[in-house]
Amino acid sequence: MKFLTRRISLMLLGCVLLVLQGCATVTNPDPRDPWESMNRSVYKFNDALDTAAIQPAAKAYVAVLPSPVRTGIHNFLGNLGDVWSMANSALQFKGQATAETFMRITVNTFLGLGGVLDVASEMRLEKRKEDFGQTLGYWGVKPGPYVVLPIFGPSTLRDTLATPLDMKGDAVQQFNDQAARNVLSVTRVMDVRSGLLQTVDVIKAAALDPYTFVRDAYLQKRENDVHDGNPPARFDYTESETP
Repeated sequence: MKFLTRRISLMLLGCVLLVLQGCATVTNPDPRDPWESMNRSVYKFNDALDTAAIQPAAKAYVAVLPSPVRTGIHNFLGNLGDVWSMANSALQFKGQATAETFMRITVNTFLGLGGVLDVASEMRLEKRKEDFGQTLGYWGVKPGPYVVLPIFGPSTLRDTLATPLDMKGDAVQQFNDQAARNVLSVTRVMDVRSGLLQTVDVIKAAALDPYTFVRDAYLQKRENDVHDGNPPARFDYTESETP
């Protein structure tokens, strides 16, 4: 775990250095994305890596494993993810969400064959995804500039700083056997990417600028996540003469 955290820290330091290089080359940036030049470069790197390796692996994952098996894997990984979501719900003093997520974990672990079956959703126990970036946002920490991280993809400065703790709190990283941790980590990437195969293709085909589309969608989603789907209203001064 210490080795993994150290590698993530070095990666984030590298991102900061890239940021310092990218700031001087940006002209008239979006206020939320002052490091657009650097971000676009990292976005292109991630897209090339995805096209060359991750997307083909995800397609093979879908081709080899039947849908019921993939669903069971998705449920199992989701049950592990609920542990960190519960912890962050507690850090945000969301009593009901914490209790319901605890019940989800208990029900799916003991009645759902370790989480392979999502019995809790059938019992209408809502699934909530919470991370430490959301917790910081809940307590008033602003998102800061938009950042595209190598491999990890879209983020913000706040969420980037929260990433090492999110990884440390990940239930997958608590497995003592390193081989098991590696297999679960790779399987999670395949699970997430396989679920986005059609979505990514549509974005690339339909969006005039996929980078801008992804950025705007991500920032809107994160704001909704922090405010549980009810972000504060923002007054548009261009629509009225009265500020």
